Amino acid sequence: MAGEDMVIMSQWELKRLHVIRKAIDRAITQADAAVSVDLCERQIRRITARVRQEGDKGIVHKSRGRTSNAAKPEAVKDKALKLFKDKYADFGPTLASEKLFERDGIKVNDETLRLWLIERDIPYKRRRNRPHRQWRERRELYGQMIQMDGSHHAWFEDRGKPCVLMGYIDDATGRPFARFYTYEGTIPAMDSFKRYIKKHGIPLSVYLDKHTTYKSTGKPSLEDELNDTMPLSQFERALKELGVEVIHANSPQAKGRVERIFNTFQDRLVKEMRLEKISLIDEANAFLGRYLTGYARRFGKEPAKDGDLHRACPEGIDLDRILCIKTKHTLRNDFTVAHNRRLYQVLDNVRAQRVVIEEYVNGSMKIWHKDKALRFKVISIRPEKEPAKAPYIFKPRRVYTPQAQDHPWVVAGNTHYQQYLQREKVAQKEKGLLLTVA
Repeated sequence: MAGEDMVIMSQWELKRLHVIRKAIDRAITQADAAVSVDLCERQIRRITARVRQEGDKGIVHKSRGRTSNAAKPEAVKDKALKLFKDKYADFGPTLASEKLFERDGIKVNDETLRLWLIERDIPYKRRRNRPHRQWRERRELYGQMIQMDGSHHAWFEDRGKPCVLMGYIDDATGRPFARFYTYEGTIPAMDSFKRYIKKHGIPLSVYLDKHTTYKSTGKPSLEDELNDTMPLSQFERALKELGVEVIHANSPQAKGRVERIFNTFQDRLVKEMRLEKISLIDEANAFLGRYLTGYARRFGKEPAKDGDLHRACPEGIDLDRILCIKTKHTLRNDFTVAHNRRLYQVLDNVRAQRVVIEEYVNGSMKIWHKDKALRFKVISIRPEKEPAKAPYIFKPRRVYTPQAQDHPWVVAGNTHYQQYLQREKVAQKEKGLLLTVA
């Protein structure tokens, strides 16, 4: 048949055949042919002899169409693809090959698995094209800058409630730190940063976005304008007290390393926790300790320069009093303080107009005045206010009408008055006080 004489070649093989034909016709030497196709002269002699013997098809490699000696048995292939469809349907080939080896004992290359999936027309997760961004060099030293953010996601899928992953990544090494919380706010940010400090130390700077937790949205007060300062959020204030520089990113792409690690975690970490059947935050935080160690070992990088810019927490500094929410309040005349719709009675007799309430990450609180913790109690029932007085009712005034002169009371009154005057005159005369004029 005519089809049996057809030889399918690539452009690369056609080029090699052209050069070999030139060498056979003695248009060029075998040494020149070897240079043209980047082969050694010994290999050129082998190919030339094969083309003379077999014709043009002698240029084709003998392993074409043959099964590789390293090929996996069909039984292993079928088992791996069945496991993929049953357990790892939404995994990418790379992660799926890792899990097949770790959990099922099947060692298969990720590219081989991808080709198997294509061959059997099995859909799998593909990487999305990334938009072009300008690249920024990493910081040179470990601890020089860390990127921090919170990621809202259904981390437990349908097994538990959605939560937030507070994540950190060192810009120089890519070493991660993370912890799960029920929400993204000031207390979770301070608690996670405190745990980071205890494990790694105080970094030189922190790269954040402009979430209200990390950047204040308040307008400058008159005092701020006079001091040429801007209002600080509670988290900014705490980092300033620790001597940590705060850098705010203008876009998510600016802090791309922490954003990319969240994308990785939303894919890999979710599936890892699914395999471990984790559905609670406490279980997830315990699992993170093991998971992040392996992640840093595998994906971490060596810094450009040796050294660690993390600082140990100085002695005498109480992290609890720095990483907390501080609020100034007026101390009333009855030694009460109103805070968060509750009333507190201060039990110490202090001369103060204002006090500071500190709310700590463990849920407790204290009232301070000049580095002294004041004793207080919660007023659970507010004292009842005195009932308001009834409004005064103005009554019309009665007009006085004098009695007539011939009224018996008037006549009697006049008589008594005349008698009273007569008695007074007699008394004064007897005392010599009344002078008589001749």
